[in-house]
Amino acid sequence: MESNRNTVHALEAILFAAGDSISAEKLCAVLNIDRQALEACVSELADFYDYNMRGMRLVRLDDRYQLVSRAEYADVVRKALESGRPPILSQSALEVLAIIAYKQPVTRAYIDQVRGVDSGHTVASLADKGLIESRGRLDVPGRPNLYATTEKFLRSFGLSDLEQLPYIEGFEVEHGSEQLALQLEEKGEEESV
Repeated sequence: MESNRNTVHALEAILFAAGDSISAEKLCAVLNIDRQALEACVSELADFYDYNMRGMRLVRLDDRYQLVSRAEYADVVRKALESGRPPILSQSALEVLAIIAYKQPVTRAYIDQVRGVDSGHTVASLADKGLIESRGRLDVPGRPNLYATTEKFLRSFGLSDLEQLPYIEGFEVEHGSEQLALQLEEKGEEESV
C-alpha cells in the first residue's frame, strides 16, 4: 500500500510540475506501472481533490491527464496572474467551432458549405487561439487541410473528450464521416475512369 501512496504522490508531482497534459502511456512508463494501476492512482488523486474541495482538480483529456484550477476560482486566478478577460468567441467562431467539434476532421470547404459563407478568417482565428489545428490533408485534388479540435478546446469547454459534447438532433459527433465518404467517393471515381 505504501508503494501505491508513493506512486500517487509521484503522479501528483509530475502533473503539477508539467503544467500541461501528459499521456497515460508516458505516465505508465515513468511510474513503471500498468494502465490499470495508473487508473487507480488517477482515481484516488482526483477523489482526494474533489472530496477535500481543493483549489485544483485532476482532469482527463482523451488519453491524457492534467492538473487544472477549479472553475469557481477562475476570477481570482486571473486577477492574480494579471491576465485580461478570456477571449469571447463571436457567433461565427462558435458556429465554426461547433461544426469542427461535431464533424471532425473537416476541411474548410465543408465548413463553408455548411455555413453558406466563407469561413477562412474564422478558421485562422480559431487556429491562432489554439482551439483547432490541422490534422493532415484530405486525399483529394488540392489536398485541403483537415481541421480538428485541440486539448485546449476540451479544457476551455470543460470536456474530457468529444463524447461529452451535448446532443444536438441531426448533428451527432461523427468524427469526419462526411470527409471520409467524400474521399472514398472521389477515389472510386478516379479508379473507374
